[in-house]
Amino acid sequence: MAKREKNWNRVARWAGIEKPDKNKIDEDKEEKMSSSNEATMQDEAREESTFEPSTASRTVRQAGEETAPEAGALSAAQAEIEQLRGEKEQLLDRLARLQAEFDNARKREQKERADAREYTVGATVEPFLGVMDNFQLALKSEGTAEQLRAGVELILKQMEEALRGLQVQPVETVGAQFDPRVHEALGSIETSEFPDHQVLEEIRRGYKIREKLLRPALVRIASNTAQVPA
Repeated sequence: MAKREKNWNRVARWAGIEKPDKNKIDEDKEEKMSSSNEATMQDEAREESTFEPSTASRTVRQAGEETAPEAGALSAAQAEIEQLRGEKEQLLDRLARLQAEFDNARKREQKERADAREYTVGATVEPFLGVMDNFQLALKSEGTAEQLRAGVELILKQMEEALRGLQVQPVETVGAQFDPRVHEALGSIETSEFPDHQVLEEIRRGYKIREKLLRPALVRIASNTAQVPA
C-alpha cells in the first residue's frame, strides 16, 4: 500500500498533478450538496409559488360558491318584498275605491230618502189644499149662520174624503160597544135603556190608518146597573 502511494506521488510529480486533498474533496462534496440543496429549495419555492395562485383561486371560488346561495336568498327576499309592496298598493287602491263607492251610495240613499219624504208629504198635503181654499171662501162669505153652517159641513165632508184617500178611517163610536183598544172613556151616563158599556156620546173623533190606531176616540159610555153582575 505504501509502495503504491509512493509510485502515485512519483507519477503525479512527473505529470504535474498534485495529490487530491481529502479535506478539499470533502469540502467540494459539501459545496455540491449545498448547491444541490439550494436548487432543490428553489424548485420547491417555484412549485409553491405556482401552487399558491391555484390555491388562492380555489379559495376565492369556494368563497364565491358559499356566498352564491346567500346572494340568491337576498334576491328572493327582495323580490318577495317588492311583490308584497305591490299587493299593498293594490289593496290601498281598492280600499279607496270602496270608500268612495260607499260614500256615493250613502249620499244617494240620503237623497232618495229625502225625495221619498218630499213625495209623501206632497201626496199627503195635496188633497187638503182644496179644503183650505173652501175654508178661505167660507170666511169671506156674508151669508147667514145657516148658510155658513151648511158650508162648514160640506168642507168637513171634503176633509173626510181626503182622509179616506190616505187610508185614514174614523173610529166607530156611538152605538158600538166600548173597546179599550180604540176608545177612551171620559165618563159614564146612568141609563137603563142601553146596554152597559155601550158608547153613547163621542167627544173627540178617533182615527186609524188601516188597522193601526192613530189616536183613540174620546167617548162617554152607558152605565146600566141592572146589567152589572152582583
